[in-house]
Amino acid sequence: MIQGSIVALVTPMTENGAVDELSLKKLIEFHIEQGTDALVAVGTTGESATLDEDEHCALIKLMVDCVAGRIPVIAGTGANCTREAISLTKKAKLAGADACLLVTPYYNKPTQEGLFLHYQAIAAAVDIPQILYNVPGRTACDLLPETVARLAKVPNIVGVKEATGILERVKLIRDLTSDDFAIYTGDDASSMEFCLLGGNGSITVTGNVAPKQVHDMLFAAMRGDRELAEAIDAPLRGLHSNLFIQSNPIPVKWAVAEMGLINKGIRLPLTWLTEDCHDAVRNAMRQAGVSLS
Repeated sequence: MIQGSIVALVTPMTENGAVDELSLKKLIEFHIEQGTDALVAVGTTGESATLDEDEHCALIKLMVDCVAGRIPVIAGTGANCTREAISLTKKAKLAGADACLLVTPYYNKPTQEGLFLHYQAIAAAVDIPQILYNVPGRTACDLLPETVARLAKVPNIVGVKEATGILERVKLIRDLTSDDFAIYTGDDASSMEFCLLGGNGSITVTGNVAPKQVHDMLFAAMRGDRELAEAIDAPLRGLHSNLFIQSNPIPVKWAVAEMGLINKGIRLPLTWLTEDCHDAVRNAMRQAGVSLS
């Protein structure tokens, strides 16, 4: 089971919006040095919504090649079309990804039975570990714990990213599934409590900016060491909040650029962080002990 700090990596871009491969390689080395446990390629934070399919697949392959087996690479391959999700998942497997992360179909609002059949079809079509991804705030679709429990029995489905921030779901999903089914949070603000309650880690945005601290905090929480986890998490709380001061990944890309790890680049319809938010993010970075360039 992949556990701990699973960083939903930003996709470095040039000012004209082209994918910046050199910065991506530098970013990957930074995370491996800092103790990040796994990386997510082209998730929401990686701007999957504005990459075309060729770019999407090329980015997964580039990350797999750069990581070279040192930590797991989880490829974002979700779509609101089941056929498209199957195609992306097949290509991620060919690229060498260790697992795939599949967001619930967005906008078209399937029923719980539709969600079950969607994920069942992908799992049957592609023999690769698959992680369900529930984020109703973005998708207008809630994958309920009872449906997760049904899907946990499907071969190839190995875990869920539960990004509702509802802590009660940790115990609920755990009681409905086996101990080897991974339960991750996608909500940085509650990630410590989530792991103290039995979660297996966080697919994190904050980990882009403070990777070592997030890794250390999550493992302390998973060991049940509340005192240490709270001590590490306290300076991170400003990041947990202010990295969402505008739509993700706008603030986190700005923060990583302030660290000198990437250039200033983002794709429309997203825009660069507005100046009135700079101090809030910068102060949160300083509070967390993050070095600015």
